[in-house]
Amino acid sequence: MWEWRNIYRGMLMGASDVVPGVSGGTIAVVLGIYDRLIEAINGVFSKEWKKHLKFLIPLGMGVSISIILLASLIEWLFEHYPDPTKFFFLGLIIGVLPYLAHKADMKRTFKVKHYVLLLIGAGIVASMAVFQTGESGQIQDLDSSTYLLLFFSGWLASSAMILPGISGSFILLVIGVYSTVVGGISDFKIDIIAVVGLGILFGILVMSKIVKFFLDNYTIGTFAVIIGLVIGSVFVIFPGVPGTLILWIVSIITFISGLLTAWLLGRVEYN
Repeated sequence: MWEWRNIYRGMLMGASDVVPGVSGGTIAVVLGIYDRLIEAINGVFSKEWKKHLKFLIPLGMGVSISIILLASLIEWLFEHYPDPTKFFFLGLIIGVLPYLAHKADMKRTFKVKHYVLLLIGAGIVASMAVFQTGESGQIQDLDSSTYLLLFFSGWLASSAMILPGISGSFILLVIGVYSTVVGGISDFKIDIIAVVGLGILFGILVMSKIVKFFLDNYTIGTFAVIIGLVIGSVFVIFPGVPGTLILWIVSIITFISGLLTAWLLGRVEYN
């Protein structure tokens, strides 16, 4: 059976992937489909490929629709209202932590080594907060070396994207091609979309195999790292203390909205 509900799930993942600091993998965790996503990507080349495609195609449709339709809106919100936008995603991510702790059964299964892995995962992602983009705008002169850069940027971004807590968009920002990629999507530049898209596809296929291996063989340890990655992303996304009273009020509202969204998604997806 085709899982058409994945269209709206994909739209949520696609919208988050446009925002630097927010991971589509994190949203997949929020939606309760992360394990299934990894399984489906790895199952595309198995005997049950039809079943997995029925899961992935609607999800991919949702991601594509969201990125194409919402890229300009998310880019505008991030440019004009960065703090309230980040506080919304902050609430969304914090709201999923209790679910992760419950799913991993932390109280019963976690030992000292798992908490160490959690801290390592959090530290890796939190350390990204020190990086600053050196972008000066979109790359105008596209040549073979630029296309190669865009391909590998898509590869690295998607490898990060599939890990909860690590933002593919943030990787693009660090590399210096975020504006070029988002602008190419907004302006529907086929060459940029195609080259980056191929890189993303390659990266997802490779990284999903690595993640699946660890989920299958080191389940609790992998969950410990995933929880750490999600916790670390809080430090990356946190925009700092709002500077004005109005910004305080709006940021609190968007933060609470993020928490409520995580709660509602939990009610829909897990009950």
